[in-house]
Amino acid sequence: MDETIKATFERVFSEVEKAVVGKRRVVERLLVALLSGGHVLIEDFPGMAKTLLASSFAKALDLEFKRVQFTPDLLPSDITGSHVYDMHSSTFRFRRGPIFTNILLADEINRAPPKTQSALLEAMQERQVTVDGVTFALEEPFMVIATLNPIEFEGTYPLPEAQMDRFMLKVRMGYPSKEEEILILRRRLQRGTDKPSIEKVLSKSDVLSMIRKVEEVYVDDAVLSYIAEICRATRSVRDVEVGVSPRGTEALMKASRALAFIRGRDFVLPDDVKEVAVEVLAHRIVLRTESLVRGVSPEDIVRRVLDEVEVPRSVGASR
Repeated sequence: MDETIKATFERVFSEVEKAVVGKRRVVERLLVALLSGGHVLIEDFPGMAKTLLASSFAKALDLEFKRVQFTPDLLPSDITGSHVYDMHSSTFRFRRGPIFTNILLADEINRAPPKTQSALLEAMQERQVTVDGVTFALEEPFMVIATLNPIEFEGTYPLPEAQMDRFMLKVRMGYPSKEEEILILRRRLQRGTDKPSIEKVLSKSDVLSMIRKVEEVYVDDAVLSYIAEICRATRSVRDVEVGVSPRGTEALMKASRALAFIRGRDFVLPDDVKEVAVEVLAHRIVLRTESLVRGVSPEDIVRRVLDEVEVPRSVGASR
């Protein structure tokens, strides 16, 4: 594959890191989701620069960005839009909501009640919204980046399982190291403003072209079998009430293809699958109550499965 593609993504990482230090892995996962038609759920504590990360990512790719702050009184129409009466024409016209964008940041999504959270479901899956019986298509590319406060925080609602399953990846940012935190302070002093300057690396047409190229990334039959075995294995673990769905199996394949493309390859390796497996699969697993009491986590289940499923020894690099 052309090395210029790999170099281009390095420039994207560099631009976003002007604003958010030390989060290359998270930026890479955002790219994985965008290039494979998925959505990302970011779970972490307040003040971890989740909003800044999302807006900087959109700027580097020259994509339209909108943010919705989810609150207990947020209505579905506040997201999708609604029909309003135009007194001049004596007709109702549709006023588009913030979901009509390329990258939508659903900030603190678990602070809104389930009815409002579910307003995103159709858009995330079908790339369209229906208001008052009328369907409106969303512009491509379209990706939801939702931020999630840990469930123990007051005033939060759990996300419905159906909505969790529609996020391709769930990632955590984590606290920066001491060196990274010092660098954050130093860069803030140097630029003299809270708003970092992010330069455009790609255009919207470039992104759409790359999305099409990801569909050309080759996946060997041995890798397909490996992906299926991993997902099927989650359904037979004693600690698991509900394992990974077929949607999750497909998401793992799509994420692996996108990661291979970002790394400059036109074929998928088992290592690509292993690298994204926890972030693609763990949030789709429902554990038994007794397993939760024992401190078992969905991430533990995926790692255990990865250790047990045999890795293909020989993988083809072309059709």
